[in-house]
Amino acid sequence: MRILLVEDDPLLGDGIKTALTREAYTVDWFTEGHHAIEAAQNEAFSAMILDLGLPDMDGMAVLQHLRQASGLPILILTARDAVEERIRGLDAGADDYVLKPFNLQELLARLRVITRRAEGRASRTLTLGALSIDEASHSVSWQGQDIALGRREYALLLELARHPDKVLSRPRLESLLYGWGEEVASNAVEVHVHHLRKKLGKSLIMTVRGIGYRLDRRAV
Repeated sequence: MRILLVEDDPLLGDGIKTALTREAYTVDWFTEGHHAIEAAQNEAFSAMILDLGLPDMDGMAVLQHLRQASGLPILILTARDAVEERIRGLDAGADDYVLKPFNLQELLARLRVITRRAEGRASRTLTLGALSIDEASHSVSWQGQDIALGRREYALLLELARHPDKVLSRPRLESLLYGWGEEVASNAVEVHVHHLRKKLGKSLIMTVRGIGYRLDRRAV
């Protein structure tokens, strides 16, 4: 999944981005609100982590602007600990609220919750027939066997499994697997699909020529 991180503290932002990347998220990190708004309006993200104390505009204004036209799950991350501030943020459309300083594992768990909620799921495990994906442990089981996947293989499989039978274009998959500024080989997605097929069988992920790929629900 691709996360939009908006945090102006360089040490904290780098730490969050590193932790999310290790958890197989693709992260685009911005330090200013207007850049974040532009990115959210022009790119597809699974969720946003939003600091309120930004240098160019208040994070609450970013939240209110995005909520006018977007249902993007938004988790507020801030040092403003007054109850009134939390209520204001939630009423303005935030999906959750984490206070600084925070526990990283709690942040990751709350991020998983708001993305599941956006998809209408309650369980941390995504199950499609013989395919089971545990989003908390990043473990994958196929036909009763545990399958070891690389970070981007896991991210690609999860995205396809979140939208079974839906064709996802190659540009969309590239944007979810690689953040801004990362070099992407012309056949990057094809290589990851090839590796998944070797581990899960050739019939699970179908190629729609000239468009992209889909996970075939009938094959699970």
